[in-house]
Amino acid sequence: MRADDHELMRRRCLRGLGMLGLAGAAWPGARAQSVKEEVAFAGGQRELVSYPQKRALIRVTTRPPHLETPFAVFNEGAITPNNAFFVRYHLANLPASIDPASYRLAVRGSVDQPLSLSLADLKALGRAEVVAVNQCSGNSRGYSAPRVFGAQLANGAMGNARWVGVPLKNVLQKAGLKAGARNVVFNGLDTPVLPTTSDFRKSLDVEHAMGGEAMLAWQMNGADIPFLNGYPLKLIVPGYFGTYWVKHLSDIEVIDSEFTGHDALFMTTAYRVPDNDCQCVAPGTAAAKTRPISLLPVRSFITSLASGDSVPGGRMVELKGIAFDGGAGIREVQLSIDGGASWRPASLGRDLGPFSFREWKLPVRFAKPGPAVLMVRAANRRGEVQPLEADWNPSGYRRHVVESYHVVIA
Repeated sequence: MRADDHELMRRRCLRGLGMLGLAGAAWPGARAQSVKEEVAFAGGQRELVSYPQKRALIRVTTRPPHLETPFAVFNEGAITPNNAFFVRYHLANLPASIDPASYRLAVRGSVDQPLSLSLADLKALGRAEVVAVNQCSGNSRGYSAPRVFGAQLANGAMGNARWVGVPLKNVLQKAGLKAGARNVVFNGLDTPVLPTTSDFRKSLDVEHAMGGEAMLAWQMNGADIPFLNGYPLKLIVPGYFGTYWVKHLSDIEVIDSEFTGHDALFMTTAYRVPDNDCQCVAPGTAAAKTRPISLLPVRSFITSLASGDSVPGGRMVELKGIAFDGGAGIREVQLSIDGGASWRPASLGRDLGPFSFREWKLPVRFAKPGPAVLMVRAANRRGEVQPLEADWNPSGYRRHVVESYHVVIA
């Protein structure tokens, strides 16, 4: 990139994003609207709020910003628009702005050659592209029964985008891994408010980091990654929950041991699930042993309607939706319009890759007026099928039960 292009990008970034600096408990530039999101949890209905670079999203928390995508967005297509993509932070000290010309990524630790890489340096190391779902571990937590602690999310803490960047293995190969390297630790520019709070760092095994799927992305859906989604560089871990997708990536450390200690709490204490086949326990109980959350389970939704909708009877109605999993790929989507008594196969849409949303559709005719229960379930190429009953764990993670939609046939 030419120097004048860098300067233009820098000025645009500072003008458009400088208002994101924190001031007390509110973000300048965030505008609340009177429109209410339809799902009401224990805390009541939630406001739609506008942030820079974002359309109106559902406010979960203000500091740090936590914004959920209104579910109707997912009926717009398989790719989630940048301005509608959900936002999740853990730490409230965020950079007010980031100058792309002076930005550097450090690569250090158990490597032959420590590196300090500019965006231009990274772009010279190769290019990769993947369409992949980023889903919060607690997406749909608000539906847990019994209710669990944590942000009471509906189904909108997810999104699907086309990511462009450099393969992580290319960067690590340039640094050179020393014999005995075991873990790769990632850190971003957001920091804790209090010294007693753990920094948000995530780690991958060296084998996973060098496997070719993980990448460092600077582009999202053909544009710079939005500031609130991790500008200027974001770790992409296709098939894994969003907790690994570190934003504003600034530091990569290779270590020759397991990642432990105070700054590893988001690996060793948080974002863990019961260490068993279903990654679940009986409601109200705790797991004897846990492990870090990792792969997305198979999941599907109807996007063309919502519970409570009125659906015309006596004529064909095309139902549409999405399905996804952790990378095996969707094999089949089935729909029931009689509460699970019978199932019929849906037509799958374009395959954008194994880590992407897969659209589906099915024309149906409702013969009788009155209440009806619609259900959708997906199976992946690994043979995994969504369960009819919801699993439970104390953190409300990885919900993937068959979804039901209560509608009225008019």
